[in-house]
Amino acid sequence: MRWISLILAALIMLLQYPLWLGKGGWFKVWDLGRQVEVQKKINEQTQTRNAVLDAEVRDLKQGTEAIEERARSQLGMVKRDEVFFQVIGNHPPVAMSAVPPANPGSN
Repeated sequence: MRWISLILAALIMLLQYPLWLGKGGWFKVWDLGRQVEVQKKINEQTQTRNAVLDAEVRDLKQGTEAIEERARSQLGMVKRDEVFFQVIGNHPPVAMSAVPPANPGSN
């Protein structure tokens, strides 16, 4: 009876081997699923970047505002009869608020 149990256990182990460690086993399926998720994230990032580039190309083809903006920011171009001011300072600009500060002693 003991030999039959050992033979059955060995057969069960032989049948389980392909399920867990074989060519289409659970570990391979799990690993491929993880790779698919990583590739989907990469594809989403690439699609977002392509959409931004496509919009920029359409702007450059259709309108002159985008071309003018690039010429001003990247090349430092100035329009005719326009005065260019460059402010140089050591301190960062201070943000001004339209609402006056509250007076703590007014209550």
